[in-house]
Amino acid sequence: MSTLHDQNRRGFASDNYAGAHPEIIQAIADANGGHQVSYGEDVYTERLQEVMRQHFGEQAETFPVFNGTGANVTALTAMVPRWGAVISAQTAHINTDEGGAPERVSGLKLLTVETSDGKLTPELIDREAWGWGDEHRAQPLAVSITQTTELGTLYTVEELRSISEHAHAKGMLVHMDGARIANAAAALGEPLREFTTDAGIDVLSFGGTKNGLLFGEAIVALNPDAAPGLVYLRKLNMQLASKMRFVSAQLVALLEGGLWLRSATHANRMALRLREALAREVASGNLRGISFTQATESNAVFAVLPPGVADRLRERFRFYDWNPATGEVRWMCSFDTTEDDIDSFVTAIREELVAAG
Repeated sequence: MSTLHDQNRRGFASDNYAGAHPEIIQAIADANGGHQVSYGEDVYTERLQEVMRQHFGEQAETFPVFNGTGANVTALTAMVPRWGAVISAQTAHINTDEGGAPERVSGLKLLTVETSDGKLTPELIDREAWGWGDEHRAQPLAVSITQTTELGTLYTVEELRSISEHAHAKGMLVHMDGARIANAAAALGEPLREFTTDAGIDVLSFGGTKNGLLFGEAIVALNPDAAPGLVYLRKLNMQLASKMRFVSAQLVALLEGGLWLRSATHANRMALRLREALAREVASGNLRGISFTQATESNAVFAVLPPGVADRLRERFRFYDWNPATGEVRWMCSFDTTEDDIDSFVTAIREELVAAG
């Protein structure tokens, strides 16, 4: 089959738009050939368990899955009984972008809290952490946080510890949606364990696709007692890969060396380059009509553009509106975003803003 797309066309819509990292493609090829036992009894999945324990501790149990929604839903299903509820930020992916799957598939209730930056705090959690023993209210039994958040912001290690301690004191478990956990590690300058296992997180949805995998994520039970039945629920939720070696081999290639951190560090650096280039032009008076709505702490930039500018700009570079009512947009960078990509995008933004007056 011939190539069907323009390989030179770039965008800032999502880190999912990027292809697979060449080292990941090579890992899949290396895992091919011959026969390996299916459904996770292969040597690559066995190696993945070892690699994950190096990052998260000897107690960690890893369950490769197909995608992030599958990881989140399966993890929460294991953590929370049918009468349970999960407290999350209103902007959380489990609330806004998973088609109601946590509630429809798991049958649990989401108790969402409005936040300005996508981050929960103990005080915000307490807005919904009540009603235990009341048969008329879904029981708050878990807290789900996202690192980095859907708004590109970052929890510090201290903030995560505070949340975990607060939730545990109230008898609740803590789940982390780590779709962009590598970007968080790169921004924090901390090893993965420091802000997960050692910070009191019970179960992690580990993201790989947004950081260069072809497909695949993993549920990592940092506290296996917090997620009983994962071995059965993964199958029940249609997340058990028969040829699991190809998911596991990708994750091993990502995590065994430094690829995960190199790729995430680069994506973060490109987002900062974009933000700083635009901010300099605004500060110098050369650029008007653009403002920023969130701190750029990972690989995302959130900005507000004048009416019509985003649509014209999208004729050259694909990206998404975040809040059409206010003109807020989101720009994402990935492992393969280049400095030339950023510079070309900044030039296009400048031209459209100047044209808009």
